[in-house]
Amino acid sequence: MSTDSSQSAGSATGRTGRLVEVTLDEASIARSTADVEHERAVAIYDLIADNEFQPVGHTGGPYRLKIAMVENRLGLEIVTTEGEAVMIHLLSLTPFRRVVKDYFMICESYYTAIRKSTPSQIEAIDMGRRGLHNEGSQILLDRLADKITVDFQTARRLFTLICALHWKG
Repeated sequence: MSTDSSQSAGSATGRTGRLVEVTLDEASIARSTADVEHERAVAIYDLIADNEFQPVGHTGGPYRLKIAMVENRLGLEIVTTEGEAVMIHLLSLTPFRRVVKDYFMICESYYTAIRKSTPSQIEAIDMGRRGLHNEGSQILLDRLADKITVDFQTARRLFTLICALHWKG
């Protein structure tokens, strides 16, 4: 996986079951609207700032994560901060198709609404958007359960990045 877009943070907390760097494969994403770029950057920043991430059966860490699309599957390449390869996990995106499609549609409505609608209309759309985001996050949590232990908030931020990779269109 080739990489260019990344953010990292030190491991000042001393916790080993966490991510300190997340990189998106530049070949897997395309530049998009300011709203999409902002969501992507915020998701990476928030993910690094607060996460629980532990490959099952591995006690080292903290970890660096590279995310890419690999033959229509999600590739998660995990290494320790010292560069030790931990695993490359390929995840089928088929279970995510409907929720990602619906999430994109509601996000488009949300971005339009924040420019033109009343606060109550924006809130209603945002509730739907959060509900779909939670659904996608739960699917991810379930699909990773036997490979990588993550908490729900980490799954939410990773789901945002999965969506960012799909924005390539």
